[in-house]
Amino acid sequence: MYKRITIIPVLCLLIAILACNFPFSTQEVFQVFKHPEQTLTAMFAVLPSATVELPVEESGEIQPTGTSEPAETPLIPTPTISGLERTGQRVTAKYLVSAPTIDGNWQEWRNLTVVYPSAYVVYGWGNWQNADDMQASFILGWDNTYLYVAVEVEDDKYVQNSTAEYIYKGDSLEIQMDINLAADFYTDSLSSDDYQLGIAPGKGSTSGVKEAYLWYPESQMGSRTSAVTIASIGGDGEYRVEVKIPWSVFGISPHEGMRVGFALSVSDNDNAAMNVQQSMVSNIITRMRGDPTTWGELMLIK
Repeated sequence: MYKRITIIPVLCLLIAILACNFPFSTQEVFQVFKHPEQTLTAMFAVLPSATVELPVEESGEIQPTGTSEPAETPLIPTPTISGLERTGQRVTAKYLVSAPTIDGNWQEWRNLTVVYPSAYVVYGWGNWQNADDMQASFILGWDNTYLYVAVEVEDDKYVQNSTAEYIYKGDSLEIQMDINLAADFYTDSLSSDDYQLGIAPGKGSTSGVKEAYLWYPESQMGSRTSAVTIASIGGDGEYRVEVKIPWSVFGISPHEGMRVGFALSVSDNDNAAMNVQQSMVSNIITRMRGDPTTWGELMLIK
C-alpha cells in the first residue's frame, strides 16, 4: 500500500517534465520585425548585382567585360570635314576661268557668282544708326592662284585715316579664315591655322593709299600690301572694293570642294577727327573675333 502511493507522484512529475518539450506545448512568441519581409534572411541576403548588357558584335559573340580599373576619359577622334558644318552661313566662291580685272567694278563677274549680304551688326550697336549708316554685300571667286573678293558698302560717310595694324579704326574690310576645319572644328580660340586679314580701301579717300594687314596668326603678323591687289571707287554714300589675294597669304593650296571657316566683316568710322572703330557689320550674326566656332564657312565650287 505504501509503495503504490510513492510511485504515483513520481510518475506524474516525470510526465509533466516531458510534456514541456512536445509541439503541443505553446508559448507566446514576440515578433521583433515590424514587417513580414524583415526576416534575418531578408536583412542579410546578398544584394543582386546590377544588370549589364554586354556589347555584342555583328557575329553575335559576347565580348568580355572590362576590368575594374578606373575608366580613362575617351579621346575625341579628330573629325573629318564630311558630316561637320558650321552653324553660321556657308558661302561659295565660284571658279573663274578668266581672272577679273581688279578695278573696283565687279559687274564683269558679278553674274557668275552669288551676292551675299554682310549686314549683321556684331560690334558697336550704340553707334550704328540704320542701313544707310552702314551695310554691305559681297561676291567671291577663285582660281588656282588667287581668292577674289568684291564688296559694295553703303556708308553715309567714308572715313579712313589709320595705317598698318590700326586700319580697323577706319572704314575697312576684314576677312577671317580657318584654313583647317577638320583639325580644330570644336576649338573656340584662335590657333595657328586661323587668319585675320584687314583691307583699307584708301587713306583719306578711296583714291588714297591702300593697305592690307594680317593680324593673325600672330607669328605672321605684318603688312601684306605688297602681295594683295586692292582697287576701290566711290566715297560718301557708297564705295566699292575689289581685292585679289594670293592663296599663299593664307597658306592654302586650293581645290574644288575645299571648305574653310570664313567671315567677311566691314568696320565703320564716321568721325573724321578721331581714329576709332565705331561699329562693324558681318555676314555672320554670331561672329566673334577670337572664336572660330562662331564663324561661317566658305566652299570652293566650279
